[in-house]
Amino acid sequence: MMVGLSLSLIAGSLVGLQNIFNSKVNERASSWATTTLVLGLGFLASLTLGLIVEGTDLFAPHPMQTWYWFSGLIGVGVVTCVVQGIRLLGPTFAVSIVMAAQLGFALLWDSMGWLGLDKVPFTFSKLIGVLVIVGGIVVFKLGGRRGAPREPSKMPAGHS
Repeated sequence: MMVGLSLSLIAGSLVGLQNIFNSKVNERASSWATTTLVLGLGFLASLTLGLIVEGTDLFAPHPMQTWYWFSGLIGVGVVTCVVQGIRLLGPTFAVSIVMAAQLGFALLWDSMGWLGLDKVPFTFSKLIGVLVIVGGIVVFKLGGRRGAPREPSKMPAGHS
């Protein structure tokens, strides 16, 4: 379990880092150029590491549903939507929404047993967990809107 937790924490930090890098590339290039660069470099890195680790077994087909082989196409939508979301909403807000949506849909797919997943019983505690995260996003986004931002005082220290 500790290995799974550690890998999940690393993945989360890498996704956050990748989103920052992607948004910086998107400031200088189009969304499609950013997506092409991200997925193209990802392909080259995956191919290189796959050949090093697995050798030619990398290309041995394994029986599975044909449409699972096209998951990389979903990556095009992921990268494009996240890059544009960050551009329009800012990194923290956009990534928060992405993570909440990811968790909500994972709960749905698990509970329904869709896409070949083992059906996991739906519980209200799981739903409440997702709703708490969504509530946190609302508090995060709306929490700072109580008044105009304060300007630092121009008076020297010690004077009121």
